[in-house]
Amino acid sequence: MTQTNLSELRSAITAGKTSCAQEVKSCIDLAHKKSDLNIFIEVFEDSAIAKAIEVDEKLINGSAGKLAGMIIAIKDNLCYSGHKVSASSKMLKDFESQFNSTVVQKLLDADAIIIGRTGGDEFAMGSSSETSFYGPVKNPLNPLMTPGGSSGGSAAAVAAGLCHASLGSDTGGSIRQPAAFCGVYGIKPTYGRVSRHGVIAYASSFDQVGPIASSLDDLAIITEVISGKDDFDTTCSESDVPKMLDIKNQKKTLSLGYYKSMIASPALDLEIRQKFIELLEKLRLSGHKIVELEFPFFDSLIPIYYILTTAEASSNLARYDGIHIGHRNSDFTDLESLYKKSRSEGFGEEVKRRIMLGTFVLSSGYYDAFYGKAQKARRVVRDSTIKDLDGLDGIIGPTTPSTAFPLGKEYTDPTVLYLEDMFTVQAPLSGIPAISIPIGTHSNGLPYGMQIMGSNFDEQSIFSIARIIESLD
Repeated sequence: MTQTNLSELRSAITAGKTSCAQEVKSCIDLAHKKSDLNIFIEVFEDSAIAKAIEVDEKLINGSAGKLAGMIIAIKDNLCYSGHKVSASSKMLKDFESQFNSTVVQKLLDADAIIIGRTGGDEFAMGSSSETSFYGPVKNPLNPLMTPGGSSGGSAAAVAAGLCHASLGSDTGGSIRQPAAFCGVYGIKPTYGRVSRHGVIAYASSFDQVGPIASSLDDLAIITEVISGKDDFDTTCSESDVPKMLDIKNQKKTLSLGYYKSMIASPALDLEIRQKFIELLEKLRLSGHKIVELEFPFFDSLIPIYYILTTAEASSNLARYDGIHIGHRNSDFTDLESLYKKSRSEGFGEEVKRRIMLGTFVLSSGYYDAFYGKAQKARRVVRDSTIKDLDGLDGIIGPTTPSTAFPLGKEYTDPTVLYLEDMFTVQAPLSGIPAISIPIGTHSNGLPYGMQIMGSNFDEQSIFSIARIIESLD
């Protein structure tokens, strides 16, 4: 791929230097050359080239859509009619979608070219893209490291130059954490801003689709395209979709908050902490107001998140039983053994762990003590977060406590990996939008990001803040 973003691509096509078909073939060739990174589960060669030829014709006759020529990869939990989708699980191996998810349809309508489906954690459950049935995805910046998860393949595809942008899904940080680990941009829009129709569910009250891109401008335009009302998803907002990155509305001075408890966390890498403190000082010196905030519920975020999401996963994944849908064991003796064997074989260890935890917290005698209490706690977190945002343009902080960690690292306690979400779960618990932008490179050579959280349906402000922060350097 010779052009890294949409504006460059359009300019090159207009000047006759390249074409959509040439760019797509270049991406396909590069994907094959970098296949050892295990980024793509499948490259959609035939349909991508066919779409590219169609878009080239539209560009000539002046009927091309908003994303014409943009090459986009999609996470393997987004339905694309006539193409396989498996949520990176053996349970759905070789399943072919019969329809387009709303986000995929919107991309196609805008003349984006979908190049393939990317790997990631099975059923979007993980922080390292290692739980995939198809094997771990490697970070293109250092193949010994994780690209993050669960949308690790989507972030890695952008970082490796295999596409202009990608779509991922974010339940507790699954777009923002991989974006930070791979040195690219990623956004989790407000819950309800983007339709979930045709997205294989993990936790329905958290899941939100969002883009990953190599530039803020591309991230903004894709967010605009995939947002908006959808009759197929009743949780999808009917709110108007604004221009996400509008220079006319750019504020000269900002009021920004940050959480003292987040910066003081012993888990936060010292270099990342120092970079963030320096960034706060730069913002102050540039005339922006910086407000220190207290958040007494910081240590409760991970428990609340995992109680609620595993409960929803237990319910959502009940349909994969070998009868209604999903992998079926061929060596069963009765109905019970069919269920047990099919689900035991079809799901990986992490998915089974979360289903069991979710089933437990929903069970009689424990429902009120765990699930009911966690729902009440979620409301407290949401109300407190929204109150903190009142009068502020946004709340900023590190996206992750560290840079990318090694693949294959063994843990005596598998729940240790859950702490990777410690800075990112607040936004989905509250339903608010949050973006991760790259802000530095660690002395270990790996990138890290900064997160910006904003008020409900105010993605414009977090894009504006991101642009201002970028301008500081």
